[in-house]
Order: sequence, then C-alpha cells, then structure tokens
Amino acid sequence: MDKHPDRSASLARHRWIRFKRNRRGYFSLLLFAVLFGLSLFAEVLSNDRPLYVRYEGASYFPLFRMYPETTFGGIFATETDYRDPFILEQFNRNGNFVVFPLNPHSFNSINLNLDRPVPAPPSRENLLGTDDRGRDVLARLIYGFRLSVVFGAALTAVGTLLGIVAGSLQGYFGGKIDLFFQRFIELWGSMPELYLLIIFASIFKPSMVLLLILLSLFGWMGLSDYVRAEFLKGRNMEYVKAAKALGVGNFTIMHRHLLPNSMTPVITFLPFRMSGAILALTSLDFLGLGVPPSTPSLGELLAQGKANIEAWWLSLSTFVVLVGTLVLLIFIGEALRQAFDPRK
Repeated sequence: MDKHPDRSASLARHRWIRFKRNRRGYFSLLLFAVLFGLSLFAEVLSNDRPLYVRYEGASYFPLFRMYPETTFGGIFATETDYRDPFILEQFNRNGNFVVFPLNPHSFNSINLNLDRPVPAPPSRENLLGTDDRGRDVLARLIYGFRLSVVFGAALTAVGTLLGIVAGSLQGYFGGKIDLFFQRFIELWGSMPELYLLIIFASIFKPSMVLLLILLSLFGWMGLSDYVRAEFLKGRNMEYVKAAKALGVGNFTIMHRHLLPNSMTPVITFLPFRMSGAILALTSLDFLGLGVPPSTPSLGELLAQGKANIEAWWLSLSTFVVLVGTLVLLIFIGEALRQAFDPRK
C-alpha cells in the first residue's frame, strides 16, 4: 500500500482531470447519473396513485398508504381505484383536489378507457402508447430502465468480487493453485450457459435472485484473467519481496500492496461489464427466460414489439432506451480507460 496519501490523492486527482477532459465520457456520466437518479423515484414520476389528496379538509398520501374506497365516499372497503370516474368526481367538488404524478400510470396498471384495440398508439393519455395488455409503455420503460441498471450493477459487483478473489489467488500463489484454477476455468467456461438457464428456468420459479446467481456463476471468468496477470507481475516486485522478508502475511500483502496496484483493469472494465449484464438480462427476457412475466422489462417490451410488428412505438421506444443506455456506458468506459492509462 502506498505510504504517501498525498501522492495517492494527487494521482486520483490527475485521473479525474484526465477523465473530465474526455467531454464525451464526462457528459455521458452526468447524463447517466441524472437518468438513473430520476428512475430511483419512478413511483413519484409514474404511478396510478395520487401524490396528494385533499378531501373534506383532510390530507391523504395514497402513494405511501392504502386507503379504502369508503374514505372518499365510496361503498366498498377495498383499496381505492383512483381512476374511477366516481372517485374523480368526489375529488373535484366541494373544494377537494388531487395531485397525480407527471405520468398517471404505473407499470402494471391497465388503461380500461381505451377506445381502440391494444396495443394502442401514442395519445395524450398514454404518451408512448400501450402494450398488448393495455399497460402504459412510458411507465414500463421507466421502471424497466431502473430494474436493468440495478440488476446490471448487482451482477457486475458480484462478478467483479469473484473475479478479483479467483485472479488474486491464482496470480499470487501460482503453482498448483494456478494450474487447478486454469483447468477449472477451461472446464467451467465450456459449459453451455444458455442451456443451463433453460433447464433451471423450467425447474425453478423465475426470480431476480435466481437469475443473478446463475449469471454470476459465469460472469467472473473474464475479469479473473486480468487480475491474475497483474498479481503475477506484482508478486516479483521488490516491495513485495521486502514485505515477505519482514514477515508480513500473504493475505496482508495481497490486500494492502498488490490489490490497489491491480485495480486499473478492474475499474476500467466496470462500465463494459455493466453494459454486458444489462444486455444479458434483456436478451433472457426477450427469450422468456428472465424475470417473472409481470415485471417491467426492456426485453419483454422488445418481445412484444416483435409479436406486434405494426406497433412501431413498442420497438422504437425500447430500442432508444436500451441503445442509449449501452452507448452512455461505453462512452464512460472509454473515458475511464484513457484516465487510468499508465502510459499517460
């Protein structure tokens, strides 16, 4: 580990300056952060529940609490349908009022007031149209984008952690451990990943956790090779030999000395690995092997666009969101690669 924190801070500052000089990557990072930050508040931006209701002098927040219909003058004790004409009439008289989100549709709410067959084209009520079940496309894109980014980040984190552990053990200890891991990677990498996913999808109930575990089993091998190479190069350095001569433990050397100096390929590959994880989730959802059917998914929207080729708004809007996300991540990755380039 570097004993000069000022030197480490200076190096990080210079890398950040080099990253900002790449205007394309820097603005891609800002745009991606803004879009993802907004998607974290998807329930506030797009929901069929009001943000605030003022009814007969009392305040209600349906977004955070369930209210029965009897609260607003109805006759049923079930949860209020805030799009019901009777409920809306109650809100619009006697000084009552209601505040809906910018897009008054959730990802699973069905528009029952359509005057045309589904999938319906864009209109004032559904800005990007509806899917083949009458659900708002804009809402499903917002929630689907958030799900894709969160899943991609989780899969990237798990795969990166496994890759670092495997690569560091191979590179530092070498010998039989390295030989065993290399043969295991060759065998494991030859496994038919798609066929295994099909088998597990037919046995277990589809879920995000199961999908994350299955993809993580294969997502660590590419990164482990880079970490292994960095540890193989670093273990013969003079400071490592000096630490061993002073009696410093192996795992202390690996954690404090070799790992920080081996993080350059790990960091520079993060955006590319994340884009690959998002694309993998989209592909599996397109094939029907991903998340459960009711979950908002970019791949499921693409599959609907393929099944309803005349509904151009399904394929076009999903294509723009997916490709835009991948392009932003690629630009960020290129900027990181230039910023961490040791030749500069």
